[in-house]
Amino acid sequence: MNKTISPSAGLKGRIKIPGDKSISHRAVMFGSIAKGDTVITGFLRGDDCMSTIDCFRRLGVDIDVTDDKVVVHGKGMRDLKAPDGILDVGNSGTTIRLISGILAAQDFDTVLNGDASIQKRPMNRVIKPLGLMGADIESTNDGYAPLTIHGKRLKAMEYTMPVASAQVKSAILLASLFAEGDTIINEPVASRDHTEIMLNYFGADIKNKDGVITSKPAKELYGGEIEVPGDISSAAFFMAAGLIVPNSHIIIENVGINPTRTGIIDAFKAMGGDISIINERSSGGEAVGDIEVRTSRLKAITLEGSIIPRMIDEIPVFAVAALCAEGTTVVKNAEELKVKESNRIATMSEELKKLGVAVEETDDGMIIAGGQRLKGGEVYSHLDHRVAMSCAVAGLAAESPVTITDADCVGISFPDFYEVLEKL
Repeated sequence: MNKTISPSAGLKGRIKIPGDKSISHRAVMFGSIAKGDTVITGFLRGDDCMSTIDCFRRLGVDIDVTDDKVVVHGKGMRDLKAPDGILDVGNSGTTIRLISGILAAQDFDTVLNGDASIQKRPMNRVIKPLGLMGADIESTNDGYAPLTIHGKRLKAMEYTMPVASAQVKSAILLASLFAEGDTIINEPVASRDHTEIMLNYFGADIKNKDGVITSKPAKELYGGEIEVPGDISSAAFFMAAGLIVPNSHIIIENVGINPTRTGIIDAFKAMGGDISIINERSSGGEAVGDIEVRTSRLKAITLEGSIIPRMIDEIPVFAVAALCAEGTTVVKNAEELKVKESNRIATMSEELKKLGVAVEETDDGMIIAGGQRLKGGEVYSHLDHRVAMSCAVAGLAAESPVTITDADCVGISFPDFYEVLEKL
């Protein structure tokens, strides 16, 4: 599907966005290995999260999906069954990495595979640490999917994270529930902590003191009710649009504002963005609030260090906003962008160039000269949902329409993105 986005004279209104992708994945996974039912409201029905549901159904878990909720009838930690054939994770890196930590400790073998994009995403980052716990995971593709996991008894370990990655940390934590002894993870730079919050809610014993995470083995987990807040990564596109499109005033309701995820808000505020959080509250241990955004005159900043893991998925749309800022913005320490659904440093630079602006690629980020005028044109999504939505935001601020080819890949995380945009 192609989609044409026309320049906007102003975005106004209140919107709701889909449920948080990270929390939706975890609610299904953890509910599947818990005893009893887990009732999930606000679940994101994007392609990736539906891949997680499909995988756990294939592992013997009954999961009911209705209009207003998802109910996971948990099997317990040790009662999953061997799947009949290969488990297909689709396009979901979260699914393949986190499920590896669970399957490594089962008493059966499993083969995991996904689409062409998944087969280009590095899996040694989970194979190696899980291997230190006694896991037997082999790749027939030189460190990439497909993966064959031979279930084994696992042992605890102490591990220092070489790169801040919530997916790798979560895979280790899930394996630690089945391991003998206390597992310790040293996290020099904090990554999102949805796994720790939700596993503790289900009865695990995970503590974090000054970046040292200690996880004790669990005899059992117990299901409960999970209300999934709106995904801040999806909200980021509307934050950026509200800041750079003239005469805009947007309120994005019920967004998860977990401090490990709010780097994009901090970055936009540092640029002079008029963003505020109102109606703050807590739901299931997660901070939630409404985000209010108004058109702002932005100034360039340097983005580096500990803020990067807190906004890694939002950097593509941050780059679009930086084009409209005064001065030159520099993004450093963002090598992780190269191993997402696409190499987002390269793809964003390539596509924005087609709109008459230049973004300079570096080894670990990009240099973005502000004050450039976005022109219309045709861009390609690279089948990457965040690239497609970032280009849509660029279209709102461009001088003439922008057409996105293969624009329907937004269904991975935000199926009704274009409808919500139209509403504003």
